[in-house]
Amino acid sequence: MCNHVELQKRALQHLHLALSVVWTTTLSSSSATVPNITCYPWGSFQLNEMYRPGDVVFGGLFEVHFLSVFPDLSFGLEPQQPMCERLDPAGFQVAQTMAFAIEEINRNPSLLPNITLGYHFYDNCVKLAVAFRAAMALISGTGSTFSDLGCTGQPPVLGIVGDPGSTHSIAISRVLGLFRVPLVSYFATCSCLSNKQEYPSFFRTIPSDAFQVKAMIRILQRFHWTWVGLVVSDDDYGLYAARAFKKEMGHFGCVAFHETLPRDNSRAEVRRIVATILRSTARVIVVISTEAYLLPFSDELIVQQVKERQWIASEAWATSPVFYTSQLLPFLGGTLGIAIRRGKIPGLREFLLRLRPDSRPENNMVTIFWEHLFQCEFEQKRAGNDSQTCTGQEDLGTIDSVYNDVSNLRAAYNVYKAVYALAHALHNLLSCEQGNGPFAGNTCAELRTLQPWQLLYYLERVNFTTHYGDRVSFDENGDALAIYDVMNWQAAPDGTIQAVTVGTYDEAIPGTDKLTLDRERILWNFKSNIPPRSVCSEPCPPGTRRTTRKGEPVCCFDCLPCADGEISNTTDSSECYRCPPDFWSNEARDSCEPKPVEFLSFEEPLGVCLTLTSLLGVCVCLAVLSVFARHRSTPVVRANNSELSFLLLLALALCFLCAVLFIGQPQQWTCQLRHVVFGLAFALCISCILVKTIVVVMAFRATLPDNNVMRWFGAAQQRGTVVVFTAVQASICVVWLTTAPPTPYKNTHYQKSRIIWECTVGSVVGFSCVFGYIGLLAAVCFLLAFLARKLPDNFNEAKFITFSMLIFCAVWITFVPAYVSSPGKYTVAVEIFAILASSFGLLVAIFVPKCYIILLHPEKNTKKAMMGRSTFKT
Repeated sequence: MCNHVELQKRALQHLHLALSVVWTTTLSSSSATVPNITCYPWGSFQLNEMYRPGDVVFGGLFEVHFLSVFPDLSFGLEPQQPMCERLDPAGFQVAQTMAFAIEEINRNPSLLPNITLGYHFYDNCVKLAVAFRAAMALISGTGSTFSDLGCTGQPPVLGIVGDPGSTHSIAISRVLGLFRVPLVSYFATCSCLSNKQEYPSFFRTIPSDAFQVKAMIRILQRFHWTWVGLVVSDDDYGLYAARAFKKEMGHFGCVAFHETLPRDNSRAEVRRIVATILRSTARVIVVISTEAYLLPFSDELIVQQVKERQWIASEAWATSPVFYTSQLLPFLGGTLGIAIRRGKIPGLREFLLRLRPDSRPENNMVTIFWEHLFQCEFEQKRAGNDSQTCTGQEDLGTIDSVYNDVSNLRAAYNVYKAVYALAHALHNLLSCEQGNGPFAGNTCAELRTLQPWQLLYYLERVNFTTHYGDRVSFDENGDALAIYDVMNWQAAPDGTIQAVTVGTYDEAIPGTDKLTLDRERILWNFKSNIPPRSVCSEPCPPGTRRTTRKGEPVCCFDCLPCADGEISNTTDSSECYRCPPDFWSNEARDSCEPKPVEFLSFEEPLGVCLTLTSLLGVCVCLAVLSVFARHRSTPVVRANNSELSFLLLLALALCFLCAVLFIGQPQQWTCQLRHVVFGLAFALCISCILVKTIVVVMAFRATLPDNNVMRWFGAAQQRGTVVVFTAVQASICVVWLTTAPPTPYKNTHYQKSRIIWECTVGSVVGFSCVFGYIGLLAAVCFLLAFLARKLPDNFNEAKFITFSMLIFCAVWITFVPAYVSSPGKYTVAVEIFAILASSFGLLVAIFVPKCYIILLHPEKNTKKAMMGRSTFKT
């Protein structure tokens, strides 16, 4: 009986017959139990191929032609088969590399001894239909008859190298996976193929697109390109890579536009895409596409003269010689591309030059290549035309072709590794010892009955090192180790383009930065020869924050300066951060600086002026005191209660001195002392004036008949009254200091950009009581003095006291609004000014007239002059 895999193989054969040819079945009745069935094909597909027999045959699918031309379909005639056009010498070189690797293995006595490998290649013509038919032909065979119903012997091929296209590999792998036929691709990079559930028999010697996208993103990050265009091919390779690219790009930048190259190479659509590139502000364009899609696109770049753009090429076209032309140099020069690992294959060039055509139809691929390279035709194909005849002995070494160039082996090197991976897996399979095998019953495989699924088991575990020193193995997803070369397209000496290696991207490098670039070797295809800028908006400098524009990508934004007291110290900050309470933003808004501390100091001009004014007031008080002391026996001094006058002058001096306490940085003791001294000094001052006013009023009453009130309000009573009035203020101050004393305070609310050192009153009630008590004394004094201002006396002190109280009250009434509206240190300056103004007002109004009499008119400072009476007016 046929095992499960053989049954699947038979099912696939029927599938191939249904897709490709029509078969007839002839039944023989020679056996009554098992009929003899022989199948004959009605027709076959003409596929370009190369074949060499062997004990084990490996298949291959290669891109030898760029284009497939499908003829017009007609319901009246049998459809003609597609024709392959525009041969690619580089693709043929890749196919020949597989032939070289198989011959090299056959000559190696230590690898697969006594086993001869064969090969069977097909050209896929870069079309899925052709590639799929070729794959089906490989696994089902192309014989003229088929009669083996016993499922014996080997399948036509044990494994396949290819297909280079991701879309082709996806379609083919879905079918090959059903029968566990290994498919080792050398160029299919779609990350979707890493799914072992869907593609269990797929392997590749080229890294997945997931790593290619990471390498591209790292290049964009290295040059700070955050605004890029994206152009991809309309196949699985381009579409899957585009999805991964946009996801990764979203972490640090934006895609300005995303265009897909058309499958049918529509000129109108290609022109529209190029016009989009010209309109876009993005100066960097990432192109993830295969060569076939890019040929019309590159032609349109020349037509529309697209220059001053930085192109980022995917590995599918970064090293493609088809674009290395002088016409494309002004437009694609400077391109940075991701290229698969380059390797060296000793002896390959000599093998390529030994190639000779033959007349076998299964080797028609060589014949087609020969005619293309030497621009001739073989005799049997000339049909009487005038073309040159091919002899088959032309010298390949005389032709300057990509086919002969082995200096840049990338895809070919991957094919070389793929063939050796299959060979090593086969060697390990055939080296199995019976009884220790991995299959059912610990059995091993036999050469005559080898099955692809047996090879698949060993292929998953293959691990070897090439002549070039690269390790070949596959991870659990069938992927190879990710390492890329970074290429730069520069001008060659002949005016064409050459790809120069300027760096590497190696996933094996530890850390996050796996990209190595030699920036000095990079050519930039711009007039300035420097890396271009490709951003939607320039980065926001420190001191500003980003704000997105409505309806635009996040890479397009405006930069707004940080508010006062906020900073941003990094480029492209999304928000500003508030400074700590004692700090403020500098003018550039990029750092926090200590807030300037503001208080009325002794060093600044205003502080100096107020200090000098205060000391002047003290000096004037002392001068007046000395005048009064020197003339203390004169009538003017004696008549105005010299003791209270001396006490009043001392109180005024104390008032002047307390103003000094308001200057300088507030301290705990100065805050308490300034308000206490202020309250007591003015209370003492107003108390003295009030007692003097009372004395004036009582002295007038004492002159009336039968009135002896003055004997009840003598000097002792006057002193006692002053002490009592002052003691009340002292009691208020004691209670204030005990409950909630004034304290120094950093005021950051009035002006957020600076710290204003000030003294808080602590208790508003206490502060109000101190001021209110002084105001009460002043109001009573002013009332009494106003009533007594016109008393008939030669020297009535009441009118001077009235004037002094008027000044005092006017100063402190205007002080309140000025104090509230004054900013910062000027608040204290207003309070000092009020103290000095009221003190000078009292000093001048009360004592200047007396000093005027004492010093300038001594003739009036006599008892006779003082005793003179003015007549009463009736």
